[in-house]
Amino acid sequence: MSQQNLTNPSRRGFLSGAAGTALAAALPGSARMAPASTPEANRAPAVQSRKRPLNVLFFMSDDMRPELGSYGSRFHTHSPNIDALGSAGVRFDRNYCQFPLCNPSRASLFTGHPPHTTRVLGNRTSVRELHPDWVTLPQLFREHNYTTLRSGKLFHANLDDHKAWTDFDGYTESLHPTQSGRRLEVPRAQIPTPDGVLPVLPQDNQQAAHSDQILVLEGNGEGAGDYIVADRAIENLRANKNNPFFIGCGFSKPHSPPTAPQRFFDLYDPKKLALPPDFAAWPTVPPGFPKAAIRMRNADLFIGRGASPEEAQEVIRAYLASISWADWNLGRVLAELDNLGLRDNTVVVFVADHGYQLGEKGKWSKAGSLFEGGTRVPLIIHAPGAKGNGRPSTRIVQSLDIYRTLAELCHLDVPQGIEGHSLTPLLHDPRATWEHPAFSIWSEDGSTVHGTAVRTEQWRYAEFGKDAANGAMLFDVHADPLELTNLADNPKHHAVRSHLSGLIAEYSAAG
Repeated sequence: MSQQNLTNPSRRGFLSGAAGTALAAALPGSARMAPASTPEANRAPAVQSRKRPLNVLFFMSDDMRPELGSYGSRFHTHSPNIDALGSAGVRFDRNYCQFPLCNPSRASLFTGHPPHTTRVLGNRTSVRELHPDWVTLPQLFREHNYTTLRSGKLFHANLDDHKAWTDFDGYTESLHPTQSGRRLEVPRAQIPTPDGVLPVLPQDNQQAAHSDQILVLEGNGEGAGDYIVADRAIENLRANKNNPFFIGCGFSKPHSPPTAPQRFFDLYDPKKLALPPDFAAWPTVPPGFPKAAIRMRNADLFIGRGASPEEAQEVIRAYLASISWADWNLGRVLAELDNLGLRDNTVVVFVADHGYQLGEKGKWSKAGSLFEGGTRVPLIIHAPGAKGNGRPSTRIVQSLDIYRTLAELCHLDVPQGIEGHSLTPLLHDPRATWEHPAFSIWSEDGSTVHGTAVRTEQWRYAEFGKDAANGAMLFDVHADPLELTNLADNPKHHAVRSHLSGLIAEYSAAG
């Protein structure tokens, strides 16, 4: 697919490639964006209103749903550094990823194209190999004379983009390096399946065995993955304090196995962690829900076995401890940014690649989830001088919007066909009128779209199969935030369903 063919007029306003117009007043000194008409124009130096271009410090976390203190975590998660960043900038309370799986989500975010355009629908496909001529987000900064460096996981695992980074040496910290600590095996109870079968616990499946581990680190986690990631980010900041930079810092936690030093586990009492009302020992399709909505095998935790309530509480505790450790490491990097006097000239972004389910409907992963838990992710942007700093936004936004947003903040022309909408109006006024829905898709086999969800201010609607042949889900997210009642077949909501189904049809046709 050529770059010129990516602009499709059928995408309407919510997918317009011309998003970003009428944004000149959004931030002090901001410039109106327009798609570049030639490859040469894409690479022209951007005109800057500052003596020095704005830097970008880009944080990303893996598998972190918005289970953070500032997001109203029901577990009262200890996340002071992310919370402080949200208080300084604009915290987007309703941001959604485009695919509940690492590689497709990251490929979409960093290319500015939705998954059915990237054609990255699984964890083994390289977006760079599929689209050698596309300009990824860090590559855009590199081509505008920024130093672009990263530590940890930004693109997925070994599918990094060699065109994105100034110093591409193939270096990526191991997600699970040799580290000093002790491994705790979660007690493996044999829980009967819903039909009464008592399956044999998985013994020889490495992934299944890995899912039952909790890693408790010594000290502050020195030598462990996310500690190393933060150290390298700090080194990158110090080495480039006098140069315009795009520095990425990708934490792997709270991705399984849950990992943190003991003191972060001590923040939580597992017995006080209330399980969700729809908790189930095994993945369970509730009455009135389509079977396609729930994968029958978990992908990350409790693989091939059921979870007892006590085991579930221990794993939730470990997940929260992992978040708190990632937050602590993020705080170390931000402290160095402040020590170097760079905060007032740096756009700071924090986002996760996708959400997660912690036992809701028996699900312990993100894969396959078109529920709120699988697709809603934290997003915080602190842009120097933004009038909305210090206020949250409840508008519906997408991770797809980040590309255009950072390009506009730093006055970089975007390549032709980039989708999403710049969030700069919301950085100026978090309550500004905003009528763009968010879309997420799922592929079970990495090649075919099996489900598509749309999120609006009041509704979450998902269809499985073409024209909802395999069922649909509709939730009034204000009246039913835990998504316990499927309204898709309720005659009272026929008009709502018809409207949302139309949005999905247009979105799917534009791919």
